[in-house]
Amino acid sequence: MPDPHRKNLLTSVQMAHFVATGAFRMDAVVPDEMNQEALGVLQAGIPGVPYGTPLSEAFVDSEFVQRLVRLPEVAGAIHSLVGPEPTVDHHAVHIRKANEGEAQNLHGDAIIDVREDAFDVQLMYYPQEVTLEMGGTLSVPGSHLRRTNESDTGRYQNLLGQIRLTCPPGTVVFLHHGIWHGGRKNDSDIDRYMFKIRFNPTVRQVRLWNTDDLYDDGVAAELGQSFPWYENATGRLEIYNRVKLWQALTGDDTYDPDYWVTRVSNRPRRVVAQRSLNPHAAKKEMA
Repeated sequence: MPDPHRKNLLTSVQMAHFVATGAFRMDAVVPDEMNQEALGVLQAGIPGVPYGTPLSEAFVDSEFVQRLVRLPEVAGAIHSLVGPEPTVDHHAVHIRKANEGEAQNLHGDAIIDVREDAFDVQLMYYPQEVTLEMGGTLSVPGSHLRRTNESDTGRYQNLLGQIRLTCPPGTVVFLHHGIWHGGRKNDSDIDRYMFKIRFNPTVRQVRLWNTDDLYDDGVAAELGQSFPWYENATGRLEIYNRVKLWQALTGDDTYDPDYWVTRVSNRPRRVVAQRSLNPHAAKKEMA
């Protein structure tokens, strides 16, 4: 895939929003004619792609998906988050049947993932308008850096500040692989379609976006935000973790606007000379 134009890359403030919330949303970014075509394409199914296939070589049997990932804004977001030529981890068509009456448990898509300076990204494409009644994807902003083992969060039914997606047709959402999410039940009379691709980066995810606003005040504002479900004390670790991730993404380990990292990483190297603890030597020194 050709590199996207700089104007279509995410800004630093938008990247900081992703680092803080675990998601980036692009409303109605896919043209109407593609959305109308998508329902038939998704109903027929998207042919399989072997794990690890470079994106430029993937979906050779689906011209529709090739057009989707090459849309300028979509391609710019993919490049900003996972760089040029990511590989395809997997993809899936999710269909929530009308009046299905069943919801998916809250979960993260990484079973075990201890990476601190890298992440996979999931593209989720919604070709239809998604109403509240249709049971859009539920997600918990700011949950992506809280280490869990896939379905550990399944026992939770409602968390303060969770978001249940409603959106216009043609919306694309990018999710950090660790965010807690789940499909809600569809109580409408319309089948709901969603297409997902998970991308793995093949380069270091350092300054892949438009960095013209790298030190804009909006970056610190995004990174410093809190969320209603955070605990008063432990929730502060989430801010620490996202600042550490931002340092890795920018290659600047000095960036720490509110000293979240500085306070807990201070390890002075200067050694103070110690006086002898031998009492006889101490008396001799005083003589």
